[in-house]
Amino acid sequence: MRWISRPLLAGAVLLTGAGLAQADMMATTATDLTVYSGPGTEYPSVGVATRGSSAALDGCLDGQSWCRIDVNGMRGWVFAQELTVDYNGAPVVVQERRVDLGVPVVSYEQTGSVTGLADPAPGDELIGKVDGAAIVPPPEVLTYIERTPLDTVPYEGEVAVGATLPGDMVITEVPNYQYSYVRINDRPMLVDPQSRRIVYVYE
Repeated sequence: MRWISRPLLAGAVLLTGAGLAQADMMATTATDLTVYSGPGTEYPSVGVATRGSSAALDGCLDGQSWCRIDVNGMRGWVFAQELTVDYNGAPVVVQERRVDLGVPVVSYEQTGSVTGLADPAPGDELIGKVDGAAIVPPPEVLTYIERTPLDTVPYEGEVAVGATLPGDMVITEVPNYQYSYVRINDRPMLVDPQSRRIVYVYE
C-alpha cells in the first residue's frame, strides 16, 4: 500500500450533459496513461493508470478531447482517445464515438492558476492534494483531539497532506466540524470523511 500526494485541481467542474447516468458510465483505459489534475498537459500529474483499468467516466469537454474519470483511486483528466467503452458488444474509442455513446458534456471553469493553489468555492470538489496551509483548524479542534485520544495506527512510509486513507482505517468524527481525525504514527491529522484524504497534519 502506498499513499500518494496529489496536486490540487484549481477549478470547478460542472456537469451539463444529460441522458446516460453519468456516474455509471464505465470506460477502459486503452493504454498506460497519465491522469492530470486539469484538462491539459500543463496541469500537474495525478498519477498513471495502467492499460486495461476500469474507469468511471463523468463526461468530456465540449469540442475538446479531455474527459474526467475516476480510475484506480485517482480522479482527474485524460484524453478521450485513450479510453474505450463497450458499444453494441465491441469496444470503441470514446473520442471517435462520443455522439453514439451519448457521453455527457462537462465544463471546466478555472478558478485559480495552474501552478498555484485555489480557494474552493462552495460546492467545488477537492481533487488531489490539499496544501496544509490552506486548512487552519480552529483551536477547539485540537482541544477535542487532546481530550479524545485515539490509539495510533502504525504505518511504514510517508504520510502527507493529500494522501488517501484506505477504506478499512477508522476515522473519528469531530463534533461540529467538517473534518474527522485519525492518529497515524502518533501524529493526529484531519481527514475529509467523504474523500478520505488527509487535509491537515498536526506537527
